[in-house]
Amino acid sequence: MDGQLYKVQTRFLFRAHIRVKIPASFDDAVFDRLFSVMESFDRQYNSHTAGSYIDRINRNAGRFVEVDAETVSMLEQAVSFSELSDGGYDITVMPLIRLWGFYKDRVTSIPTDQEIAAIRRFVDYRGIDVDGTRARIRKGQEIVTGSFIKAWALDRMVAEMRAMGIDDGIINAGGSTIYALAPDISQAWDVSVADPLDSGKVYTVSLCNQCFSTSSQSQIYVTIAGRRYGHILDPRTGYPSPNRLVCMTSDNCAIGDMASTALFVETAETFSGSMAAISRRYPVEGFLVDASGCCVRSEGAVFREMA
Repeated sequence: MDGQLYKVQTRFLFRAHIRVKIPASFDDAVFDRLFSVMESFDRQYNSHTAGSYIDRINRNAGRFVEVDAETVSMLEQAVSFSELSDGGYDITVMPLIRLWGFYKDRVTSIPTDQEIAAIRRFVDYRGIDVDGTRARIRKGQEIVTGSFIKAWALDRMVAEMRAMGIDDGIINAGGSTIYALAPDISQAWDVSVADPLDSGKVYTVSLCNQCFSTSSQSQIYVTIAGRRYGHILDPRTGYPSPNRLVCMTSDNCAIGDMASTALFVETAETFSGSMAAISRRYPVEGFLVDASGCCVRSEGAVFREMA
């Protein structure tokens, strides 16, 4: 990319800053066209957007709601990851997220085992029922799209870029999802992420028409009695995962983001087995850094570690 000139725009969508960098030869109007793709997804599919398809499913829990083909595809993909991870990934986890206080101004105590057990009965991906162009969840359930919706929209933006003839550029969606386009491997983009608890330890990967997805507890958490509890909960236990970081490379942003979330609730001992199960179905590679700083990689991971 030596000598190439670029232009950049950043807009706030999906509760994140989305930064798009493209060759300077393209007109500024291109940004409006690209961001409109993500804006449309934000309106139609974000569980936090009133009136979206997912919001309607949540508000009508227990009853079928008419949806479109995109919603069906999202739900089926999410259920697929839930099955592959034995329930470690579950988009019906929202009742537990609320229990832990992530939508409260102030949290003073952690939930009791009894409170967690009572809420966990509503967290079950098998309650997602798709029938043609209709979908429903069980009463008491609630879907949250945070683990995939931004990435899903990013895949559509990348497709739009290609349709416009853009084969060089990079999109950074809040730091957790990054897609790099390049004409060939010699023009790959280097992307780095630091260990959340050890900024001196940095992991770097070169991306050429690939996505880099990360999950960590460093930015979204609640503090209770002086201790931080991250927002990525293990649906199987009801408690936050203590891990530091999971990073994935993939050809598809939604797949990468779902995989990074699914694997974040694994341990250093179980990561490899779960990673293998997912990679047999989807082309993903990556690593996990657990609470102690131990790093476990998949067999094909090509990340460079610098300390």
